[in-house]
Amino acid sequence: MRTAAVTARSAYGMGARTLGQAFDEFRRWASPWLIASVLVLALGGRLSLGGFTPTDLWVVLGFVAAQPFVEWVVHVVMLHWRPKEVGRVTLDLHAAKKHRAHHADPRDPSLVFIPLRVLVVTLVVEIALWWAVMPRIELALTAIATVAAVGLVYEWTHFLVHTDHTPTGRLLAVLRRNHRLHHFRNENYWFTITNPVADHLLGTAPAKDEVEVSPTARDLLGAGETV
Repeated sequence: MRTAAVTARSAYGMGARTLGQAFDEFRRWASPWLIASVLVLALGGRLSLGGFTPTDLWVVLGFVAAQPFVEWVVHVVMLHWRPKEVGRVTLDLHAAKKHRAHHADPRDPSLVFIPLRVLVVTLVVEIALWWAVMPRIELALTAIATVAAVGLVYEWTHFLVHTDHTPTGRLLAVLRRNHRLHHFRNENYWFTITNPVADHLLGTAPAKDEVEVSPTARDLLGAGETV
């Protein structure tokens, strides 16, 4: 349920119809600012070092090509995680809890963004990982900047397709339609956010009428529980 604080804070909420209104709402939230800060710092550091090589380009292209599949795997495995009983302990994921709440109320802007706890941990792990595995600091900064840029595109696209903005571009229109089918038709299909290629290649992009309307699209656990 949307809180009064969230409602009061949102000038347009998910009812934004123009790109300007959508961006005005988007910039009110912490997640985009945090990702953008990492992007600016990493990109600034990379530009200051110079010495670009073709390897930098391959790093960028590799991340961009992998992103649809990363989105698919994270969405299927992590966000649609179902609580598991291990003895007397219930294993659940914070990201999955938030995602179940997001399915229950797709119009709540506070539930559209990557949960801050998850985002902070992810950014720290990503920065440490690429700093450790890349052979040169330049390539590490290229990787970190690319991850941040891809993440910012993900957050913006996901936010935008949940607003009332009607896109004119074909790609965004397809992404919006697919994501709404995921929320309101059947939660077992249409998992990608920024690029539909993974859904097509992995068999989760059927025609709308090929799948039935799921009774659990808004209640992922199917038990009246949303968190």
